[in-house]
Amino acid sequence: MIAVLCPGQGSQTPGMLTPWLDRDDLDARGVLERLSEAAQVDLLHLGTEADADAIKDTAVAQPLIVATSLLSLTALTATAGSHTPWTAVTAGHSVGEYAAAVVAGVLTDTEALSLVATRGRAMAAAAAATPTGMAAVVGGDPDEVLDAIRSHDLVAANVNGGGQVVAAGSREAIAALQEAAPARARVIPLAVAGAFHTDYMRSAVDAVSDAASALAPAAPSVPLLTNADGSVVPDGPTALRQMVAQISRPVRWDLCQEQLAALGVTAAIELAPAGVLTGLAKRTLKGVEVVALKSPDDLDAVADLVDRHRARP
Repeated sequence: MIAVLCPGQGSQTPGMLTPWLDRDDLDARGVLERLSEAAQVDLLHLGTEADADAIKDTAVAQPLIVATSLLSLTALTATAGSHTPWTAVTAGHSVGEYAAAVVAGVLTDTEALSLVATRGRAMAAAAAATPTGMAAVVGGDPDEVLDAIRSHDLVAANVNGGGQVVAAGSREAIAALQEAAPARARVIPLAVAGAFHTDYMRSAVDAVSDAASALAPAAPSVPLLTNADGSVVPDGPTALRQMVAQISRPVRWDLCQEQLAALGVTAAIELAPAGVLTGLAKRTLKGVEVVALKSPDDLDAVADLVDRHRARP
């Protein structure tokens, strides 16, 4: 059983689209032009020429990450055949859920890019309204970490498993948590615009909900997990509602990974820009083979994994 995983914000790096443009079997420019039109941003420039500061902006980082995931999926399909027959389940972390919705057939690629561009702009605006932040809490006793986060009036906005929780809230509270870190834990402030996946993002939920109301999501052709609790979403409309709601609700990636294990997943592929989810999976999904599709150089390894782990009739 193979899972396809889609990364979230913070996975972007300068020039990450450049290697994909040299593939003869992939009309990368054509794909990116079409997705750029849907998102109303120049993805080709952002993914090849823009520097780290430019692509850190939430408004452009989110569509850039999702477009990169979908471009790598297109390349993988050209190498290993249509993903639908061999993908047993898919899941995405935070904004990665929008790419996973395309993997599952709930949204088209242009629908996902249009919606995620609205999401990025709305979350950037919400973050600018009130000074807030996020910090990764790594290590420590899990219960003590959660107690410390709550005691500082912060929210465990990402519970990622593998000994990593991301706290979110006011900048003053983040600083106080850093000064009084839980035992055997490190508190690492993150370079993000604001407290994502908290009530500070309520205005963004409203904006994305309005945009989503114009869509007609399809039934998943591949099981899709929700960040809310790791469960398999029952239908397209529910998937879309939960994708919108998670903007102001915690991401429970730990529960997504528990569900992957419960389903009997034997291998996982993280789409580009890959790395973060691969690292978490290696720490928590023991015995599961994981490959990070970072660039076209990884396509042969991914195709080999697909051949060895795909379900046989």
